[in-house]
Amino acid sequence: MPQAMPTEHLINELQSFGVRLVDPKAGAESRRGGAGPSDHKAMTIDGMTVMVPVHTAPSFDSPYLVEQPDAFGKSRITREGLVLGEVSFPLQPRFYGLKTADGVPYSKIAVLHGRDVLATTVLQTCIRYQSRTKTCQFCAIGQSLAAGRTVERKTPAQLAEVAKAAVELDGVRHMVMTTGTPSTKDRGAAILTESARAIKAAVPLPIQAQCEPPDDDAWFGRMREAGVDALGMHLELVMPELRRRLMPGKAEVPLERYFTAFEAAVPVFGRGQVSTYILAGLGDTREAILDIAQRLVAIGVYPFVVPFVPISGTPLESHATPPAAFMHSILGPLAGMLVSSGLKAIDVKAGCAKCGACSALSTYERGQALRQGGCA
Repeated sequence: MPQAMPTEHLINELQSFGVRLVDPKAGAESRRGGAGPSDHKAMTIDGMTVMVPVHTAPSFDSPYLVEQPDAFGKSRITREGLVLGEVSFPLQPRFYGLKTADGVPYSKIAVLHGRDVLATTVLQTCIRYQSRTKTCQFCAIGQSLAAGRTVERKTPAQLAEVAKAAVELDGVRHMVMTTGTPSTKDRGAAILTESARAIKAAVPLPIQAQCEPPDDDAWFGRMREAGVDALGMHLELVMPELRRRLMPGKAEVPLERYFTAFEAAVPVFGRGQVSTYILAGLGDTREAILDIAQRLVAIGVYPFVVPFVPISGTPLESHATPPAAFMHSILGPLAGMLVSSGLKAIDVKAGCAKCGACSALSTYERGQALRQGGCA
């Protein structure tokens, strides 16, 4: 199959521009609203499963087209008639057809991200989301709840039941548990701890938990003891003035609190097992992102940088996606930084960095490692 650009560049382009689909029903159902990679569809390109925007304004005008799948489920990606590569789509997971013991469809408890990652938002409400003067301007956590596609609070028993089925029926290999921020000072660490304990009692599935820094660093030990293997505490934005403008509630937790939390968490979970999510394209400069990434890597925190994708129904729904060249200017140097420091996505036990589907970063890492003569 002819291909006009390296895989990491193609994925970077697709995540910036999105794609148009000749057959929108190919593969598993696309994600609309909610937390995580919303308005996306999972696609496998050169063995890497990535989330690509398909329901956003930029994707409707994308120069990239995914053709009708053939009899073997393969499609071609084209741009202006030039074939750039081949793509396939993960199938709808079998566990979606089941219900919990108390009658809730499994798909309302947890969903498949990428190819083999189970993801759930344990608490589908957030104290930040209740007021537009506090909410993160890019967040859609309440949309899937309002649409009836999920439930507000997933119980530990429900999560354990669904996780076990997802492993047994669909070969799920790790799990991401995030949460809206509750009013409690632990900022969600408590409900993630009790959920992880129930899941690990049912199935030995590696788990990443995601929350804001709790008030007490002792929560990191409690989470680890309960079975959390990796931790995400997400900065989203790095420049203080931008944080105050686009995520005013979350910005009340200062950057320095994040860094003291990172420094406390890394000895508990291990180097590379603590990560943070950074949204590129909302105003942070390339230099600001790479500077803070360098600081994070020095601590042992994996900075997972992803292109911002606007979600319908949010205040930033009309905001442009970052140019592919801008993402390339960040992901190339960042991948070199990570490979040199030994913080590689392939070594992360669970979570967004291990999955890698929302960013081309891991494919850049693989390219860097091969060029340096190491293992991909």
